[in-house]
Amino acid sequence: MTKTAWVFPGQGSQQQGMGTDLLHLPLAKDKLAQAEEILGWSVSDICQNDEELARTLYTQPCLYVVESILADMMRVHEQPDLVAGHSLGEYTALYVAKVFDWSTGLQLVKYRASLMENAAGGMMAALIDCDREQLEKVIAEIPNVVLANDNSPTQVVISGTPEAVQTVMSKVKAKRALPLKVSGAFHSPLMADAAAEFQEVLKLVEFQQAFVPVLSNVEPVPTVDANLLKQRLIQQISSPVRWRETSLALLENAVKRVVEIGPRNVLTGLAKRTCPDFILENVRSAADLPA
Repeated sequence: MTKTAWVFPGQGSQQQGMGTDLLHLPLAKDKLAQAEEILGWSVSDICQNDEELARTLYTQPCLYVVESILADMMRVHEQPDLVAGHSLGEYTALYVAKVFDWSTGLQLVKYRASLMENAAGGMMAALIDCDREQLEKVIAEIPNVVLANDNSPTQVVISGTPEAVQTVMSKVKAKRALPLKVSGAFHSPLMADAAAEFQEVLKLVEFQQAFVPVLSNVEPVPTVDANLLKQRLIQQISSPVRWRETSLALLENAVKRVVEIGPRNVLTGLAKRTCPDFILENVRSAADLPA
């Protein structure tokens, strides 16, 4: 039997109109109604407004809701052997692994999104086909900038103060260097205050042993241990996303099939560059669900 991992994308994978084909389904109607009570606004309405959907405050809860609904529908047909999520997607992975219930996950995402929306004074940039050895050397010499997302052998994201990020961009050879539309230096030590504030909230949440092993962003080694998963999540906001290593870890754990659940196909694209032999599938909408 083929070993399968489900993976969940984070911010940057959202698109206008996502989740609208779910509106007629009973399970989705119930979840969307619960979400509106928790959030104070309508996920389906925000998903129709591209300008609002681009804001971190709205992007993250919308992705969690849409991804979790699709995952619930997938669970009718199969169960994953492992789960992982990129940044925000880790919350959906933990929900699917039954580490916390759905409403608890959404409340955590709501608070996280607020913290990250209010982060200021930072910058992030994606580097495509850069000289990795040169990048690491330059980052080591410049304060206030880190490798925030190690996504694949050909794509990384740096994060830090605007001055530091721009300096790295000017010094490192890359096929493309793209500033990201974010206000904060996410997944860097500059988010330490936000991480400390979020830690106080997480302390109040009881985590359960995972139903299936989870690979966390800060430590892509599968575990079901509740305390370890919580500690890793506390560190996530201010720590790098080690996604290239996550793909390699799936391969090392005998995973053959990777199913990305969420809008677009960001993670399957990254996985293909890291491990070309994966069987890759996407569940982006209700149309992609098994019959």
